Amino acid sequence: MSVDLVHLCQMNVGGCRMSTTLLGTKTVDQIAFVVRDIEEACENFAVLLGIPKPEWFLTGSHERSNVYYRGEPSNTQSKLVFIDTPSVQIELMEINEEPSTMKDYLEERGEGIHHIAFVTDTISNRMKYLEENNYKLLQSGEFTSDNKGRYAYLDTENACKTVIELLERETPQPKNVKDLIAEPLFGSRTITQIALVVENIDSVAGHYSRILDVDLPPKIKEGPKEITRVVYNGEDTRADATFMFFQTPTIEIELIQPGDEPSTWKEHLTKYGEGVHHISFEVDDLESKLVELNAKGYNTVQEGNFWNGNGRYAYLDTKEDFKVMIELLERYTNH
Repeated sequence: MSVDLVHLCQMNVGGCRMSTTLLGTKTVDQIAFVVRDIEEACENFAVLLGIPKPEWFLTGSHERSNVYYRGEPSNTQSKLVFIDTPSVQIELMEINEEPSTMKDYLEERGEGIHHIAFVTDTISNRMKYLEENNYKLLQSGEFTSDNKGRYAYLDTENACKTVIELLERETPQPKNVKDLIAEPLFGSRTITQIALVVENIDSVAGHYSRILDVDLPPKIKEGPKEITRVVYNGEDTRADATFMFFQTPTIEIELIQPGDEPSTWKEHLTKYGEGVHHISFEVDDLESKLVELNAKGYNTVQEGNFWNGNGRYAYLDTKEDFKVMIELLERYTNH
């Protein structure tokens, strides 16, 4: 048993017991971003969601947070913001220079989505079974805000193309979705999807199937060019790819394996490697929203129809402000 897993067991009165499932839940609770400037990120995400600017807080020192990274104690501290949305919670993190998985991510990949999180019952009850299934403990610690609990990051970047976090809350944390003070920038504040670009969709899907304890979804191809009518960087393209969609109670997890034709997915895989490509919001009138957003400087990178013609999508160049590409979806209800 690793040093940090022993530490997790000691933090729980119940000790380490075998679990019959991996996560104990299928619900994505949180999407977390590593940023370099928390103040700027707070301002941008307030505009994105149409809410008042949130305030950050600083996590405690090691004496309070008990952070262990790769089995060793760490003095890492973070400026944190939590923003509840109707679907998932957004976490913004600005970290210090001490060892942590977030610091590694920032140095290797830059700003962006570091992890997705699931709330579980008792982390130590899950970890022994997870480690036996080769999902190792990467980092752990305790909450230092008013809400008591603890967290554990799993070393899943190779398997799932993002880090998975387990959250254990000693008391339930009700959602606190702020009232709107302005129209959300993209017409909605409900994140409906997170998508990852992968090299081998079968391998990655196998891990999500195991972790979520769900059947493998069907694989879907890009559809005929005369239906999809994809335009990427102003040029027509077949944008061939294979897709799989995992449904969770809060958001959809999409896996995308790009083909040989030009596409934003292939460009991402070539430039940045595997990992999170976009998050999605649904809108009622995609074309008018694109005119509005293009005028504000958010250029359309790729747009087209769904593989079956039952909707339309557009990817926007939003990484500078929001550290991830944003997709808008319009579903056609008359199909």
